[in-house]
Amino acid sequence: MNLTDLVPIECVRCPLQATDKKGAIDELVDVLAAAGKVSDAKSLKEAVWQREQTRTTGIGHGLAIPHGKTPSMAGLAMAIGKPATPMNFEAIDGQPVKLIVLLASPPDKMSDHIQALAKVSRLMTMDQFRNQIYGAGSAAEILALIRGQEKPS
Repeated sequence: MNLTDLVPIECVRCPLQATDKKGAIDELVDVLAAAGKVSDAKSLKEAVWQREQTRTTGIGHGLAIPHGKTPSMAGLAMAIGKPATPMNFEAIDGQPVKLIVLLASPPDKMSDHIQALAKVSRLMTMDQFRNQIYGAGSAAEILALIRGQEKPS
């Protein structure tokens, strides 16, 4: 599984219009809905927000990976948003978030969901990659950076 297979360019928002955590989650879910990746955006928003209330998905180093599962998903999907300015996401390191990767899946795709979360996390541990993606100015540049780190599928 390559991350770029999960996120078409229309699911990358650079910059995000939202200026807060809830707005960013809603905007990214709306992006997935507009791309036909989710049939019930409301249920996905609720699932992601409910997950966010149990523990922040702001994992540090400027990254948040909000995620949720709902039967309204046909398969695993991702949306990426780069805030216009770093935003408070109540991250575990107390630092503002510079990139938000929303991951959504049906409840029966737990293994794929965890695998995708791990891939995003692994990519973002690389300092040079992280700095490049935080400096990206367009959706195409974000996807090109990710594609450059993945093996051909």
